[in-house]
Amino acid sequence: MPEGGQRKRAGAGSGARAAGAASGKGRAPLVRLLAYLRPYRGWVAASAGLLMVRSLLEVAGPYLTKVAIDRYLSPAAGERSPLDPWLSDHALEGLDQLAILYLAVLAAGFVARYWQIWWMHNTGQRAVHDLRVHVFAHLRRMSASYYDQQPVGKLVTRVTSDVGALNELFTSGVVAIFGDLLTLAAIFGAMLYLSPSLTLVLLTVAPPIVLLMLWFRTRARAAHRDIRGALGTMNAFLEEHISSMTLIQLFSHERRSYDEFHAINTRHRDAEKRALHASSFFFSGVELMGSVAIAVLLLYGGWRVIGGTLELGVIVAFLQYGARVFRPLQDLSAKYNVLQAAIASSERIFAVLDTPAQEPGETTPASQDGPAAAAPASPVSSDPRIEFRNVWFAYRDQDWVLRDVSFSIEPGETLAVVGHTGAGKTTLTNLLLRFYDAQRGAILVGGLDIREWDLERLRRHFGVVLQDPCMFRDSLEYNISLGDPEISLERVKQVAREVHLAEFVESLPEKYQTPLDERGDSISWGQKQLVSFARALARRPRILILDEATSSVDSETERKIRDAIPRLTSGHTSIVIAHRLSTIRHANRVLVLHHGEVRELGTHKQLLEKRQIYWRLHQLQFGQSRTG
Repeated sequence: MPEGGQRKRAGAGSGARAAGAASGKGRAPLVRLLAYLRPYRGWVAASAGLLMVRSLLEVAGPYLTKVAIDRYLSPAAGERSPLDPWLSDHALEGLDQLAILYLAVLAAGFVARYWQIWWMHNTGQRAVHDLRVHVFAHLRRMSASYYDQQPVGKLVTRVTSDVGALNELFTSGVVAIFGDLLTLAAIFGAMLYLSPSLTLVLLTVAPPIVLLMLWFRTRARAAHRDIRGALGTMNAFLEEHISSMTLIQLFSHERRSYDEFHAINTRHRDAEKRALHASSFFFSGVELMGSVAIAVLLLYGGWRVIGGTLELGVIVAFLQYGARVFRPLQDLSAKYNVLQAAIASSERIFAVLDTPAQEPGETTPASQDGPAAAAPASPVSSDPRIEFRNVWFAYRDQDWVLRDVSFSIEPGETLAVVGHTGAGKTTLTNLLLRFYDAQRGAILVGGLDIREWDLERLRRHFGVVLQDPCMFRDSLEYNISLGDPEISLERVKQVAREVHLAEFVESLPEKYQTPLDERGDSISWGQKQLVSFARALARRPRILILDEATSSVDSETERKIRDAIPRLTSGHTSIVIAHRLSTIRHANRVLVLHHGEVRELGTHKQLLEKRQIYWRLHQLQFGQSRTG
């Protein structure tokens, strides 16, 4: 928990190196997204090949119509086609052949489209799966300071909605854009082959369409950025307010919460409306240009057919090609819409991935006064000694929470840490566990600077009980073992007995398989704290940290914990942070922090005899008549 609320203002982390995902920082988001398709490039190539087949088949239909008209329905003198050697000279028989060929083209197009869609969607889902796992894996390694600054709802949006927005880009965006461009190229090639002049007439509508696309690009991109931003804000708001609904109702905050949500939702709606307006105008504009092009083709082509300079079949084919030209253009505009949404989402996703993460086994740069960073190591001491050497630390700038703190804890010793709120007690454990790195000084465990430890192995030496117990929506067994395969059910039962939890668990119908509700609300606060004690002991830690472990429990649970603490800390190097001095009488020594400085250090009796800060704290809790 933060000291005096300062942790909420924490800075940019502890100087860990960027995760592997950040290696692509600086490249365009779209290029980085395409990298997730690389493992499936075989499927992408197969899908692209089928798109080429589909593009050629798109050209075949109108051409067969042109052949049918110019050869059989309205024969043109001297008109020849590549199909003539295989077509009958008899009109009815030739039309039958062309009809069968047309049906074969349609059937082949259906098969190609089916497999192309299946392959591409399958590939897209795999790429989205990989990206979502990558983002979550990166979040799993982020430093504590990152979570101090980022609302949970926004991070959930990155992993769910923002990654989901990329699904259509992977499944029907990138390859489909390639297919639409290929179809356009094939159609224009066929039209140029049939009539260059009619093709130029059709291209007269190109400049307005280009201008429309440029306008749409600007509007759509801005709108989709606003949509993703508003959605992240909305999710963060919902996560915070739904989880605190009891408090909102208790203080009659419902109306204000409603108004705040209404304002956020309105921003999201307005951004969606701007995107919809841009899309509607663009689609309508392209359709209008297509209709104008068809009208121009009819006028110019009809005039030439009447004048005998153009075959009827050519103008009929051009009318079909004209309609098919604007369909890929509309598809491209839709895909461009998808592309803008994907870019907006990817910018937010890569902002997360480009944030440095502290990974197990990595080291951080040396502090100002500490030793140079070394390769990851694992101290071999079976009973690690803990030492703080002239440690200075601030969550932000030089607003020091700890000032020149020095002390040591011998193997097997229990050290109690006391002090007023904001004195820096919890910050000591945050630094010891390397959630943050000290700006000055060094912290040693087992004789080595903790920056030289493998981070994961360092933390596995600690068992921690926090003031606010964290429960998962799973069984009691899982909440104690956290799914660690090395922790058997028998070990779970053993530690449950040690912390006086077993009697309660055995009274439940499903015992250790009893599922907990969200945040563990199906059991009492005191029972959750006992689960936290069992969890801390289950891994047989060498160092035990109890951070205000009894501050929020009932008197009966506090008595159980207080009675168990001497037995639980026996054989462990222990740090006990407490406001209630009754829970630390068993400690070998007591360290008193005041305004981030070590002011007193000694046994309970020695500090009472000094009649200074610890004595005053003792007097406040136990009254004037008691002296220890």
